[in-house]
Amino acid sequence: MKYISTRGNVSKIGFIETVLMGLATDGGLLVPEKIPQVTAEKLQAMAQMTYQELAYEIISYYVDGEIPENELKELIGKSYGTFRHPEVTPVQKVKDNLYVLELFHGPTFAFKDVALQFLGNLYSYIAKKTGVTINIVGATSGDTGASAIEGVRGKEGIRICILHPHGKVSKVQELQMTTVHDESVLNLAIKGTFDDGQRIIKELFADLEFKEKYHLRAINSINFARILAQTVYYFYAYFQVAKDKDIKSLNFSVPTGNFGDIFAGYLAKRMGLPVGKLIVATNENNILEHFIKDGVYQLGEFCSTYSPSMDIQVASNFERYLYYLLDENPSAVSVLMDQFKSEGKMVVNAELLRQVKADFSAHGVQGEECLQTISKYYAETNYLLDPHTSCGVAASEACNDPNEVCVTLATAHPVKFNESIALCHIEQPFPEQIRQLFEKPQYLEVIEAENNEIVRKLEKHFSSSV
Repeated sequence: MKYISTRGNVSKIGFIETVLMGLATDGGLLVPEKIPQVTAEKLQAMAQMTYQELAYEIISYYVDGEIPENELKELIGKSYGTFRHPEVTPVQKVKDNLYVLELFHGPTFAFKDVALQFLGNLYSYIAKKTGVTINIVGATSGDTGASAIEGVRGKEGIRICILHPHGKVSKVQELQMTTVHDESVLNLAIKGTFDDGQRIIKELFADLEFKEKYHLRAINSINFARILAQTVYYFYAYFQVAKDKDIKSLNFSVPTGNFGDIFAGYLAKRMGLPVGKLIVATNENNILEHFIKDGVYQLGEFCSTYSPSMDIQVASNFERYLYYLLDENPSAVSVLMDQFKSEGKMVVNAELLRQVKADFSAHGVQGEECLQTISKYYAETNYLLDPHTSCGVAASEACNDPNEVCVTLATAHPVKFNESIALCHIEQPFPEQIRQLFEKPQYLEVIEAENNEIVRKLEKHFSSSV
């Protein structure tokens, strides 16, 4: 298995080099040269596996022997041994034909733990095996930061810096990041949006001299290992629902901000998983909804919403999908990405739009619809949705045929967004791990969303001894 860039100037690199490179050196995103195919017979065998066994089977296709079998199994076991539920990502039936895939049983109560526990252990493994320095820098709209810090803190030879938009994440998200007192961890609260942070991170990685000097590594979903780990739970969900219902295919509704989670579902479908519709659930920041419906990908006005982890305009992983939409033509990808960079807009033709509509459905969930869905499902089923999962359920109702079976991805525990839940006049108990956060001091620096100032902070942090 070799990896290439969506823009064509990086080719035939191995899995570990792909993980370390993060963003491709030509500014594109790394994808497998060929997507491995899972046969119907193999799917039947996979259906009986535990989550950890399934993760090993799927990840093995992409690692392709670069990590010995016993060491990869140990790495996966360590990654998912931290989850509070024995099934790791259990499936709950909420209504007839509507299931919820609970992705929030990891250490930070968010779906990002599924990928970042794995990536944190993978980075630690690579550092020990190769002696490579691991200095991680990433941006978060809320959940990635806490999950990334939890995934790497205390691991020898690894430092991390996370940027988050000051005042634009939930209080629990902020506390999970900033109450960590560890010299290897730097939290920078930027005066701007997540898109500002993500842009700065991409520009830092595009500065190859700076990237090499400070051994920068990516924790955001630009890193293909993140996508790979998330692909596993689409397979797992399919097998769990198939035990309860006779299905030929399964639809998924995915709360979507940076397009990584739903791209993992697209990858699973390309591998051979019987996926029907992939439903993109957005909030008022609905650039992706407009693209799927109209073929126009254009920056809109940023909105702060009840589902802050989805408050994203520019979706990093969209370029990966664009690569496949354009028939794996890196020159065509580069043209459109350059157009978007210069004009803030890209448009696809009618033929490509038909393919987009075949691949995805979309629904933008407005604030009141989000809250009403939380209230309705709590009253009718006693199941409490977090606001992002609520967007996923609302999109499922809007786009899914009632006779088809749909799984909505529950991306966070509702306790992480109590501000939104409280607006529905619902009280929820706080788990002890979360309650304790409110009693701890915070460690963060509030700074301008400005490259030079952030570079100075990184140089100081990554040059210090830990």
